[in-house]
Amino acid sequence: MRQAGRSLPEYRKIREKHDLVAITQQPELCAEVTLQPVRRLGVDAAILFADIMTPLLGVGLDVRLVENVGPVLDQPISRAEDMERLRPLEPEQDVPYVLRTLHLLRTMLPPEVGLIGFAGAPFTLASYLVEGRPSRTYARTKQLMYSAPALWAELMNRLAGIVSTYLTAQVQAGAQAVQLFDSWAGCLSVDDYRAYVLPYSANILRAVADAGVPSIHFGTGTSAMLEAMREAGGDVIGVDWRIPLDVAWQRIGYDRGVQGNLDPLALLAPWEVLANACRRVLTQGQGRAGHVFNLGHGVDPSTSPDTLARVVRLVHGEDA
Repeated sequence: MRQAGRSLPEYRKIREKHDLVAITQQPELCAEVTLQPVRRLGVDAAILFADIMTPLLGVGLDVRLVENVGPVLDQPISRAEDMERLRPLEPEQDVPYVLRTLHLLRTMLPPEVGLIGFAGAPFTLASYLVEGRPSRTYARTKQLMYSAPALWAELMNRLAGIVSTYLTAQVQAGAQAVQLFDSWAGCLSVDDYRAYVLPYSANILRAVADAGVPSIHFGTGTSAMLEAMREAGGDVIGVDWRIPLDVAWQRIGYDRGVQGNLDPLALLAPWEVLANACRRVLTQGQGRAGHVFNLGHGVDPSTSPDTLARVVRLVHGEDA
């Protein structure tokens, strides 16, 4: 996961001098932060360091990234007139630093290490814009979704357009695969996901397919909607730790890859407990092509980098 850097002392040293937005807007610094987990941990791919709100900041939305809180919007979106704040993204003008970072990374990475771009999915982005900050209940989001379906459709269409443009620009700048993060879609019922979310994520994933690279469709708490996520698209479907990997893969279908699904907090367990959890995931993957071993969500900042590196060695077959 892209948050792997949060547990690294070299990343924390940079954060003492630069906030997250400042890092993402300085290509050389952003490339360095992106590369830190690759160097330290020996993972198979680099994941672009950026924030889920990066494209929305690019179009001029007044979002503050508050430490230990998350994205905060002082004037949440709630009315039709608010939609004008979500103009189409012009990547070269709005997020040139992201494109420059990707160009740099392609020259800096060895050819065997992949480069993955990423963006937030429309529902997850909408939840921040409507709530005004992170939420546990998504009450305002669901209220808008249920009570103003035309307004909801307009919001989701605009976000899908921004994200599609953002991800295809990342591909053109050097990303070899992209991941669509729908981190909070698990708060929905399957029926609501199909009605209010699936069509918009599907539009984005079709655009990525047309751009010619693989896509990873990620969610948490989405065990009930794996089939619907497959319908929305993605060459690889993210699976969290709440369902056995083999059960999830059977439901998704073996013509798709799966990503997952170690519980991030297992990384805080004694090594034998953690090693057994890793082996269980690998056994459930049955050695099939298309299994991307990963965590089910982000790395807890208290995780030891040495533990992360040892997990990578185990997965690579170098550590018993």
